Parts: sequence; C-alpha cells; structure tokens
Amino acid sequence: MAGEKLSKRVVDRLEVRAKDYIVFDGELPGFGVRVMPNGKRFYLIQYRRHGRTRRMALGQHGVVTAEIARREANRMLGAVRGGGDDPATLRDMERQAATVQELGARFLKEHVAVRCKPTTEYEYRRAVQFFINPFFGKQRVRTVTSADVAELHGNYAHTPYQSNRVLGVLSKMMNLAEVWGMRDKRTNPCDDVKAFPERKRERFLSPEEIERLGAALQEAERTDAESRFAVAAFRLLLLTGCRLREIQTLKWSYIDFRAGRFRLPDSKTGPKTVYLGDAVVELLRKLPEVDGNPYVIVGKLEGSHLTDLQHPWRRIRKTAGLDDVRIHDLRHTYASDGVLAGEGLPMIGKLLGHTQVQTTARYAHLADHPVREAATRIAGRLASALG
Repeated sequence: MAGEKLSKRVVDRLEVRAKDYIVFDGELPGFGVRVMPNGKRFYLIQYRRHGRTRRMALGQHGVVTAEIARREANRMLGAVRGGGDDPATLRDMERQAATVQELGARFLKEHVAVRCKPTTEYEYRRAVQFFINPFFGKQRVRTVTSADVAELHGNYAHTPYQSNRVLGVLSKMMNLAEVWGMRDKRTNPCDDVKAFPERKRERFLSPEEIERLGAALQEAERTDAESRFAVAAFRLLLLTGCRLREIQTLKWSYIDFRAGRFRLPDSKTGPKTVYLGDAVVELLRKLPEVDGNPYVIVGKLEGSHLTDLQHPWRRIRKTAGLDDVRIHDLRHTYASDGVLAGEGLPMIGKLLGHTQVQTTARYAHLADHPVREAATRIAGRLASALG
C-alpha cells in the first residue's frame, strides 16, 4: 500500500496489526516501512531484478531517521534503475563471505550474551576462543564442510566430553549462520558428525581421603599458603554440595542465619534454597565481612569475589595426594555421603537442587552399599557354620 510521504510523524502514527504489513512512500517508489506486530518499524527498499522482487532493510525507525533512510533508498534505487548494482545480492554476497571468526563474534554478542546464563556464556566463549577460532581461522562460514567439523572433533578425541561440547557450540553457531544468511538453509555441517560416547565420571572421596583433604586445608590456612577465603570455599563446597559458581558468587545478603539457609536468586536450575547444617553456619560465622564487599568469598579486587579457585585447588589436592580429584567431586562426595547415611534419593535431590529425578538417580548404586554389607555379614555367618 502507498500513501503520503513517509516522515517521522507519519510513521509514528501507523497502526499496529496482528500481522506485519508494508506502507510505501507516496513520492519515492520502492521506498517503504514495514510495521511489525510488536510495534517496531523498519525502513526498506523494494525493487525487481531479473524477474524477482527483492527487498532490503535500511534500518529501524527511531535508530534511523526517515530523512536518512530516504536518502539511502534514493541512492540504492537510483543504482538499480541505472542497471548497476543489485543491493540485495551484494548484501547476500557479503554475508556469504563472512568468516567463522566473524560468525563467532556475532554469536557471542547477539545470542550468548543476551540469552545465556553467565556459566553457559563462559563455556561458549571458551569453546569459540580456544577451539573453534584457532582451528578455522578466517575460513568462510559457507565453505565449512562435515569433513572439517569431523577433523576438529577428532583432534580432541582424548577428551570426549570437551570435544562434544565444542561440537554442540559449533552446531548452534551454524544454525544461526543459516538464520543470518551466512549459509544456505539445512546445510549445518555438524549434523553428520556423531558425538563421542561419554562415561559419567563418578569420583567420591573416602573418609580417609576427606581426612587428608582436611589436613591439607588446615595446613594451607595455618601457613597462609592460600587465601582464607579460598580455603573456606572448598570447605563450603564439601559441606553444602553446592556448585562452584554458587559458592563463588554467594553474597552475605542471601544468608538467613536464623532460618539456617541461604537463597540463591539464580543457579543452573533457577532460584535455589540451600539448607545449612550447623557446621556450615559455624564456618560462615567465623568468616569476616569485608566493608564494601557483598561477597562471602572475597576476591583480590575491591568489591569482587574470588574468581580463580582452580589454581589453589591444584596445590591443595597435590598436598593431600588427591591429584585426580576435581572441585566438582566435592559435590559428588556430599551426595554419596548422604546416600550412605541412609538419606533417600528424593532428599538428596532436594539438597542438591536437582529438578529432575533422573539427575539424582546417578547416585542410586550407592544405596546398595548397606545391602551388600548385610549380605556379607549373613554369608559370613553361614560360611563359618559350614566350616
């Protein structure tokens, strides 16, 4: 539909409908504005080239003024009428020429930073910067093949979990590349690459290993080899079963000592309440609150939390002779100890903040431990009777 000359006043008063529609300028043929159901308006040009109707967006109303959009439309449409450039084709060619590195930058800025939680953003950014960009470099997005993806994936076959995570991130990037016009539809090169089999790593500390860890933490605290806040973080991780970032970003304002719990406004599974045992309450009460710093685990920079716990953990676990133990294994140990103490899986799941029963079920095999002990006692008595 065409009408009067498009101006800010005219565009502002255009009605919003259930479906998007286009209003064309009354003076410059081919120059128009698309009104979206959400109320946003976008300037565009429309023309015919080789028997096809082509459209190209010029910018959003409010960000781009009607006057600027009109000048740009006049320039582009003039080139089309003169038999010169085809703006939409040039745009498509430019998109098709984008590199994987450029796609990664846009992916992190427009998708990850907007839609993902901080922990997910960290993992996605790491995958792009340390695995995807170094491998593909400035290779064009449209030229990436399944063979290329299989080579990248295979390079890290010795770490299947990491390799599969990189494959997942790259696949998401390629899906968005199709949406953004950098690749043809339904050409994701990751679709034909199968993920490596993964075995869930189950590592729990035995009572003797927990004693060795405790001695190493005490030694680090006594000698000031590690920050007292780093030492406290490891104790809290073991005594609460929390995830690393949940303890790192814990604020004093989240803690309710009277109720014996703290409330996390956000976690991997959303808002979460963590119930505190007496030992945890005592540990927290001994930690100092630093003026101007809201965090429990105080970092080196003013007003920040401690961001690097991996390096202190490697030193402490070496002292304790626990070189194969990850920080996340402290959470596993909390869960396994609860099961062995006779707590049911639903209770363990609630304490860990699991939203799916299947997630807690990974600890079900531990519940067999008391049964096996009983079987051993009975069989032992019968075997003695048999002589």
